[in-house]
Amino acid sequence: MPIRITIDIFSGRENPVVELSAKESQDVLERLKPAEPLVQDEAEKSATPILGYRGLIIEQTGPQAAAKDLPSRFRVASGNLVGGGMAHRASDPGFEDFFFSNKGYIKKLKDVTAVRKILNQEVPRARDVRDAFTIQPLPFPIFIICSCAPLYEPAWWNDGGQKQLHNNCYNYACNYRSDTFAQPGRAAGAMYTALTCASVKPAAVKDALEDQPGANNKCPEEGHLVALVIAPNVDFHWYRKGRNGYWSHKPGSTQVTNVDNSGHLISDPRTANRGMYTDFCTFMVVKHGHIKIN
Repeated sequence: MPIRITIDIFSGRENPVVELSAKESQDVLERLKPAEPLVQDEAEKSATPILGYRGLIIEQTGPQAAAKDLPSRFRVASGNLVGGGMAHRASDPGFEDFFFSNKGYIKKLKDVTAVRKILNQEVPRARDVRDAFTIQPLPFPIFIICSCAPLYEPAWWNDGGQKQLHNNCYNYACNYRSDTFAQPGRAAGAMYTALTCASVKPAAVKDALEDQPGANNKCPEEGHLVALVIAPNVDFHWYRKGRNGYWSHKPGSTQVTNVDNSGHLISDPRTANRGMYTDFCTFMVVKHGHIKIN
């Protein structure tokens, strides 16, 4: 049966996808047979929702799974197989390097040169991030700082299904489920035309977000505060400020998290470890019931 491989690297944009034939799929599934089990720390780090490259998502797309010993959907990250109840080392731990090589299946992408340029920087960085990743615990007691902001309720978004997979950072920041991987300006017919602050910010304004560049991390009297950052000419990403004063975000189709790429709680997105999202664009305000995104 054929399989689909998604290169999980973007947060706002749709990720690049490679569709394989049945013959190619058999080769991949043979390389990805489960080997030795992972220890808990390895499994957790492989599934960490960081910004940047997060691994390859493998989906068996036929009516019947070709490999019965593998889940219908799982992730390959740094040679580890995680998801669908699985946490093992791959029989070919170098599969990702093969996939991205000149002989690998990435060559089936139309924009392979542009994607490979991003991956050449982000794959090594992701491995370094995971190796150093240590989650900082939330301090107690928790005080209400922004009474109008949404509660931090990651379990609602992190269902492993429709909500998680089809809503991105923009959906989460706006606290607006659309199941469309929402894009700034698309609902208003004025979608951004470039991956720059100058293009994405006015597109979000068309969706009725209010630009507040002078907010300086302060809670608004009405609605809640969000922040736009950009990986120049590559992708966009959004954060939202929670009721407890800390920020959280949703990297693409992965889980909602309240830590940055260093595992630190986010008190200010301007100073957080944002990986490739180096341009801080602006703070904006989302007024509940006033916006529409798609």
